[in-house]
Amino acid sequence: MNAHEIDYKIHGEEMQFVEVELDPYETVVAEASSFMMMDDGVEMKTIFGDGSGQDDGGIWGKVFSAGKRLLTGESLFMTAFTHVGQGKKKVSFASPYPGRIVPLDLSELEGKIICQKDAFLCAAQGVSIGIEFSKKLGRGFFGGEGFIMQKVEGDGLAFLHAGGNIIEKELQIGEVLRVDTGCLVGFTRYVDYDIEMIKGVRNMLFGGEGLFYARLEGPGKVWIQSLPFSRLADRVVSASRKYGNKSKGEGSILGGIGDLLGGDNS
Repeated sequence: MNAHEIDYKIHGEEMQFVEVELDPYETVVAEASSFMMMDDGVEMKTIFGDGSGQDDGGIWGKVFSAGKRLLTGESLFMTAFTHVGQGKKKVSFASPYPGRIVPLDLSELEGKIICQKDAFLCAAQGVSIGIEFSKKLGRGFFGGEGFIMQKVEGDGLAFLHAGGNIIEKELQIGEVLRVDTGCLVGFTRYVDYDIEMIKGVRNMLFGGEGLFYARLEGPGKVWIQSLPFSRLADRVVSASRKYGNKSKGEGSILGGIGDLLGGDNS
């Protein structure tokens, strides 16, 4: 294997974190701001690019690697955590919002996963985190992720995070699955991904599900999330607008009287 062989344990339910166990000189790379805690003897280092160890083009190779990450909306930098002591040490990375952490062994998944841009959490050093351009205009304009998605390649462990619950679907040759574009987390390399318009004027105008959905055709594996962060954020913004000026008595029969007695003049 080219990637470091790491062990791990996932803790929690709604707000999970992954605890990675490192042998001496093993390294795990992670997105900036995902770090939670680490044992003494683990050394943290900010790196330029994806940390895959495959940037043999010198400084320009590193610039190109970092530039690919910038196109996906991620930071130019990642953080590498290396065990520089003796025995076994642990380092943990936390979910950015309620959901599930999905461990993926790339050596068992054809060496490549294509995923939404903010799904990657951390991986063993040697795993490459790059970009995947869409070759289809419909997918690029209406797929929810634009022309660019993230790809994770290699033969080691990688960890994705997604909202709500996660379901893994195994599609056979020619089997088709239609998914809300925001609910799609990722898929293996041979899954054909395209965008279809929802049929029926009534469905399009009044269905409340948007105008398009993702069409995935096997063979391969697909990961679906039940609560996309965009949907969660929309609900929070909508609720803040609706209830932002209401007091903590909102929802009770005496709420309005309580506002008067309490001097709430908002």
